[in-house]
Amino acid sequence: MKSLPGEQSSLADTQALWRFLGNPRVKPVDLVVPLLDMARQGIEESCDAYALAVHDWSRLNFRTHGSKRDRIRMTHQHDVGYDLQSTVLVSDRDGATICAPVQNLRTAEGLLSSRADGVLPQQSHLDELSERMGWLQRQALGCPLVHIVDREADSIGHLRQWSAAGHRWLVRVKAGSQVKWQDRSMALSAVAQGLDFQPQRQVSYQGREAVQWIASTLVVVSRAARPKALDGQGKRVPPVKGEALKVRLVVGEVRDEAGKVLAQWYLLSNVPEAVEAGELALWYYWRWRIESYFKLLKGAGQQVEHWEQESGEAIFKRLLIASQACALAWRLERAQGESAERTRTFLVRLSGRQMKRTRPVTASALLAGMYLLFVMNETLAHYSPEEIAQFAREARSMRPAGGIGNV
Repeated sequence: MKSLPGEQSSLADTQALWRFLGNPRVKPVDLVVPLLDMARQGIEESCDAYALAVHDWSRLNFRTHGSKRDRIRMTHQHDVGYDLQSTVLVSDRDGATICAPVQNLRTAEGLLSSRADGVLPQQSHLDELSERMGWLQRQALGCPLVHIVDREADSIGHLRQWSAAGHRWLVRVKAGSQVKWQDRSMALSAVAQGLDFQPQRQVSYQGREAVQWIASTLVVVSRAARPKALDGQGKRVPPVKGEALKVRLVVGEVRDEAGKVLAQWYLLSNVPEAVEAGELALWYYWRWRIESYFKLLKGAGQQVEHWEQESGEAIFKRLLIASQACALAWRLERAQGESAERTRTFLVRLSGRQMKRTRPVTASALLAGMYLLFVMNETLAHYSPEEIAQFAREARSMRPAGGIGNV
């Protein structure tokens, strides 16, 4: 989205972008079409039995951008901006990120969505997520989806709704959630005490070596749902009974060499038992791919919270374009073969990023390298090799003797 060194001025590029984002004929449902195409291709190339649909929410802070009249106050007076609601597809084979095929942006005027032509009414996160799951199911992406959500989805009413709709899900829940196990009602933490944990894999926890232990069992969730909605008289809707769900409980623990538990989480899932518990735990670990996506947007190249567009609609359109750039970086990151490896090495070197030996390639470095590559291509299209050589000689002649130009 930055201005390349072409024949037009940077102001002309800025005005062209402003007109494009403000054009009412440019709609989010159109801008998401390339992402859906990349989703289908990425799933075909990278997934085995399932595609993992990771859902999460992230606040975009525009506290100092008073020109954005449709901002919302989210948690406190300094937390002002928009609520981004995203889905990122991840491979079940190796956790490779594919793309973000559907997104929403909540503004003061309503919900902007790449799945709808027009502004949608405000909904709770989970009510909207139910509609998003159904929309994804109808896109025929080429592979069954497993929807992965963090603890905000610990809602028995929504889990029943998703199961009835035929969705497969993997959700982190609270340790105190009540279930039936061996004909007794108890909290998940009490169930975990009676399970047989087995070592699964070596992991790194806060910079030190540790071991992940896994245990699983079947439980029944039969408690009544407690909706947060209000009735017509402003009172809480009473608890709603529903069908009992027989699902798998997967408990994961990270232990140090002495056996001390460093971290613990509880997962419920209706994914068929052909998928082992250890694999479900690994799938949930890959949920962090969506956090990496938010980082790409905010601080690793895109800097979304510094965008100057004056409406949530313009921000949302630009965000969908930026998502295509992220999907391109991910596609290059997971590409196989010697040519792809050489391209990644070249782009990382071009980016100027300092990389860790244990992780020589990152999506943010590829994004930075691709931008510089496009700059180089644009430059070569408008200046001859002789002119570029002359510019280089001029620059070298101006560096001080023994200065940084000789380092």
